[in-house]
Amino acid sequence: MGKGKRYPREVYENELLRLQGELVRMQEWVRVSGARVVVLFEGRDAAGKGGAIKRVTEYLNPRSCRVVALPTPTERERTQWYFQRYVDHLPAAGEIVLLDRSWYNRAGVERVMGFCTPQEYQRFLLQCPIFENLLVDDGILLRKYWFSVSAPEQSRRFRERLDNPLKRWKLSPMDLESITRWDDYSRARDDMLAHTDTATAPWLIVEAEDKRRARLNMIAHLLASVPWEPVEPRTLELPDRPKGGGYTRPPRELEHAVPDHAGALLEGL
Repeated sequence: MGKGKRYPREVYENELLRLQGELVRMQEWVRVSGARVVVLFEGRDAAGKGGAIKRVTEYLNPRSCRVVALPTPTERERTQWYFQRYVDHLPAAGEIVLLDRSWYNRAGVERVMGFCTPQEYQRFLLQCPIFENLLVDDGILLRKYWFSVSAPEQSRRFRERLDNPLKRWKLSPMDLESITRWDDYSRARDDMLAHTDTATAPWLIVEAEDKRRARLNMIAHLLASVPWEPVEPRTLELPDRPKGGGYTRPPRELEHAVPDHAGALLEGL
């Protein structure tokens, strides 16, 4: 397939569905084995992190798979140890946690925009590998994905969001600021990788110029890197429905029914 040509939709949808089926099976292994999985989604603004997370979670049980996207820290949280508020969201046995942005905010937006001091930034670079080593040493399966996209493609996606009223909420002043600070964010990324790309918790780069290809590659890697194995599904049988015991539903006129909007659309067809 030639460079710049979008990944074929039919191939993408068929493989995505297959991979999502594997994710369901992996989640059952996580539940049964008591494993703890943490997946970090980082990268450029508009690089496709949210779309990838949506495809990962589409068929998973939300009771044991959580997406965490923390807001701006409160005044109290700003006085805590930096990693403290993330610790509260780490998984218990049998859970998967997907972090839509993570503690790496300090290495990216906080550094570039001056939201942290140089001392806080340097402390983060020193503590982060130690923190992640502790997580892995305790048995947490940690995966860190960085979604990479070019400047022209990022601008194209920003324009698409700006022109689409259903997607405008995805644009923030901080996103637009990233256009004029492209080089600053590039240097911050390079420094971050130099200090936190470790053997224990390596960075996994997802080339995301084509969102379809990026999603397939990221999900396939996650499935291959987690040491899961098929679990015999639980045996479930539908019980026989007992014969009615004389119950009669009250008249529908006594209930507040939702208007038949769908039916109204068919009138006159």
